Amino acid sequence: MRRILFALISAFILAAPARADTPWKLVKAYPHDPTAFTEGLFYLDGALYESTGLEGQSDIRKVALKTGKILQRRVIDRPYFGEGIVNWKDRLISLTWRHRRGFVWNLADFAPLSDFRYQGEGWGMTQDGRHIIMSDGSAQLRFLDPDSLAEQRRITVTWNGRAVDRLNELEWVRGEIWANIWYDSRIARIDPATGAVIDWIDIAPLLKEAGVRDSEAVANGIAYDAARDRVFITGKNWPKLFEIKVASEPRS
Repeated sequence: MRRILFALISAFILAAPARADTPWKLVKAYPHDPTAFTEGLFYLDGALYESTGLEGQSDIRKVALKTGKILQRRVIDRPYFGEGIVNWKDRLISLTWRHRRGFVWNLADFAPLSDFRYQGEGWGMTQDGRHIIMSDGSAQLRFLDPDSLAEQRRITVTWNGRAVDRLNELEWVRGEIWANIWYDSRIARIDPATGAVIDWIDIAPLLKEAGVRDSEAVANGIAYDAARDRVFITGKNWPKLFEIKVASEPRS
């Protein structure tokens, strides 16, 4: 019922004349831990960094791309529900869902360094080289100072003038913010200056390719290898992680 309700809400909010979805093609599939309730994902120096959720099962991990093997792992203590992660210099920063508390770890060995507080919920994270960008499940994205983690400003994400909420996992790709939408198979390509959705990437075929049937196994994980222009996609409890090639087009 909840999934149907969210689908109906999405259809009502987002239905409007639009360009064709951004084209993409599947390049390759890699193994992914099917027990990982993926909440955050990024690519750095040849490896994937992933965070998982659920109370008592949350962790942050470094994962080998080709094999899916966990190279390094840090458990997030109860009662926290792990959410998005991002790297900044020699640190890894992670959010929790409803406890209004985030953690800062040493990127090299996941040793704990500090924690920080924020209002509302924590969902996804990415960075643009100047700011940490955070989602909270609403239509707003917060821009944080990367050193103090204090909020500096917000933008509201819109499509044809209507707010797009349930923004989840985030990734900075080619000067845009890409966002999974909870219970939606589309990725929003967001203009970071205005919050306007530029276009959508419909990855519904990957759910079928992953072979997932659980309604909670939603798409939630975007990582970008800027050096090789590779995009990686996965979801909660997916047994596969996919490399896709997304069409590149000039920004107007």
